[in-house]
Amino acid sequence: MRKSAEELFGPAGTPKVIVIGAGLGGIAAGVKLKKAGVETFVIYERSASVGGTWWDNQYPGCEVDVGSYLYSYSFKQRFPWTRTHATQPELLRYIEEVVDDHGLRDHIQLGRAVESAAWDEERHIYRVALANGQVEECNVLISAVGFLNTPRYPDWPGLEQFEGPKFHTFRWEHEHDLAGKLVAIVGTGSTATQIVPVIAPVVDHLYVFQREPGWIIPKGDHDYTQDQLDRFRGAVARRRERIRLFTWLEMANFRRAIHRPGTKVNANLENICRGFIDSELADRPDLREAVTPSYPFPGKRPIFNQTYFGALKRDNVTLIPRAVARVTPHGIVDAAGVERQVDVLVLATGFQPTNYLASVEVTGRNGRSLHDEWNGEPEGFLGMTVPCFPNFYILYGPNTNGGEIISFLEHQSSYAVRAIRRMRREGVTAIEVRPAVFRAYNRWIQRSMKGTAWVVSNNYYKAKTGKIVTQWPYGALFYMFLTNISGRLSSTARRASGSSRPVGVAVPASAA
Repeated sequence: MRKSAEELFGPAGTPKVIVIGAGLGGIAAGVKLKKAGVETFVIYERSASVGGTWWDNQYPGCEVDVGSYLYSYSFKQRFPWTRTHATQPELLRYIEEVVDDHGLRDHIQLGRAVESAAWDEERHIYRVALANGQVEECNVLISAVGFLNTPRYPDWPGLEQFEGPKFHTFRWEHEHDLAGKLVAIVGTGSTATQIVPVIAPVVDHLYVFQREPGWIIPKGDHDYTQDQLDRFRGAVARRRERIRLFTWLEMANFRRAIHRPGTKVNANLENICRGFIDSELADRPDLREAVTPSYPFPGKRPIFNQTYFGALKRDNVTLIPRAVARVTPHGIVDAAGVERQVDVLVLATGFQPTNYLASVEVTGRNGRSLHDEWNGEPEGFLGMTVPCFPNFYILYGPNTNGGEIISFLEHQSSYAVRAIRRMRREGVTAIEVRPAVFRAYNRWIQRSMKGTAWVVSNNYYKAKTGKIVTQWPYGALFYMFLTNISGRLSSTARRASGSSRPVGVAVPASAA
């Protein structure tokens, strides 16, 4: 006889869900769960506050690269953004408001880091171990740990012997006063280009170490005028702005045009970048040559910034277009052997994007860890599910970077929630992607990478083997379509053959 949802999942009749991370992904999952009538979930967040990357990254000048009315949830458009591109403090306020609007506070536990999770094939549950020694059980596990959340620390000789303050931008140390100091910032990606214009007027001298330049597109960011603020109080104006921004991205991604050298869209954007370099650095041919990439657009992550080039021209700023070779107690030696004395060392050396779920060890029904299954080449069906890992969903997983990320997070959350509703409706306890579907999908994804600028460039999109494991080459609408149609077709469902004791019910001593 088929058991009821209450018998399978407890009095509430809904599976217990554990969400790892209270950033934009984890909060999207929480909202979707509540809207589906699922209250049996908890969100564990390792940091002291919600916000994910927008809590962790508090460096000077931190702001988003996407228009504010697009970099926001579809279910939370009413918010008084003050800028075209929101700053970190404003984004945190937005996230906090979403949490309160949807009653998520009681579901979130802060300062709780998840270390591991292991699937119990007999009972069809995950045992989840927290850093404080606590062990919890759940029917469904959702990873929302993010994409750029594990800093990459360099292994330069002598780094540990540096006697001044040194820190990664991911953990900016605000207690250090940079006024009048000799400061070095290593890296010229999106983070560094936001920091340099802010700290350059304050420091005595700023050395910017660049290993390889990035393509920079003028961002066009500014504070909204009063007329714009008044206009965006109306729902129609907000919707029009969101549609405008979304449409531009979708058109650029149509048939992968933006990523493929030789297409009109790609050529136009590269020409915009080149024109921006020429206009900003017309009087500095030395800088113009140093900041012009030798690889096709957008082989690395494009940088959206309109103040960085101006900051490089300051008398107290020096661009060193060479990598760091080693560090001394009071300085940095570049690849040409030149040492420069510095007081403070800022590491804008990025993250480990291909090391998905670096902080969590997940073990599947075959007793193997997810990292062992991946063997250095992360992949997932739609970036979310992996064979042998039932009821496990990854938000912002492999090959889902590059589109409109908030839209992706919402679609991924909805995908997981539909599976949870299926568990309740059909009385099944494990849903798992079909291996054949998984393999076919990932073959198709890798074929889609051919002809893109990513393949021929040095970037953080590739595993050590050269396989591109981070990028999605199409638009958000196509991804939404795939997530909406593929859930049932791509997966198998089954019921536990062993004990069906609901999660949280104590094990009798005789059965332990």
